[in-house]
Amino acid sequence: MIAFVRGTVASTALDSAVLDVGGVGMLVQCTPGTLAELRHGEQAQVATSLVVREDSMTLYGFADDDDRDTFELAQTASGVGPKVAQAIIAVLGAEGLRRAVANEDLAALTKVPGIGRKGAQRIVLELKDRIGAAGLATRPTATASTASPAADDWRPAVHEALVGLGWSAREAETAVDAVAPLAAEQAGSADGVDVGDLLRAALRSLSKA
Repeated sequence: MIAFVRGTVASTALDSAVLDVGGVGMLVQCTPGTLAELRHGEQAQVATSLVVREDSMTLYGFADDDDRDTFELAQTASGVGPKVAQAIIAVLGAEGLRRAVANEDLAALTKVPGIGRKGAQRIVLELKDRIGAAGLATRPTATASTASPAADDWRPAVHEALVGLGWSAREAETAVDAVAPLAAEQAGSADGVDVGDLLRAALRSLSKA
C-alpha cells in the first residue's frame, strides 16, 4: 500500500493532481476539497489509497488519513466502488459519513451521486458496527498548502468539478448560483477568490438541497 505521497505539485486538473516525487510524476485522483489545498510549485503531502484492477492501477489522494481510511472502509459496503466512495468523501467527509450511518440518515447518504435509497440502506446496515462513532476521530494536520487563487473564472471551475463528481449540470449550476454572493465577498478581499472555499460551500448547498 502507498500510504502517502509527498512532493512538489507539478500540476492540477479538475479531478487530479501530479506530484513530482524524486523526478517521478505521480498522478493522484483527488476530491475538490483536497485539490483546493494544493498550490502549483509548492511541497505537499496527500494521504493515498492504491486501487488495483485488472487493467488499471489508480492512486486516490486525500487531505488526511481519516478521509483515506474512510474511503477504503466505504468500499467494503455492497455496491460502493472507488468512484462512489470518493464522492462520499467529497460530499459528506469522513465525519459526515460516520454521523449519517450512526443516525441512519438515508437522506444525507442519497445526496451523494450514485447512491440511491437502497444503496444508502446497505451502507448503514453494513458499516454501522465498523465505522466508529461520530465526533471521536482526530484529524491529522494536513501538510498541503492552502490555495487562495484570485480567479475570475471561478464559475466554470466550480461547475466542472461538481459535474465531475456526478452532479447534473443543472444541479451544479444551482450550486454555483448559491455561492455567488460568497464569491463576490471574497473578490473584494485582499486574498481574492478562493475556489476551494467555493467548492466546499457548493457541496454543502447541494447536501442541504
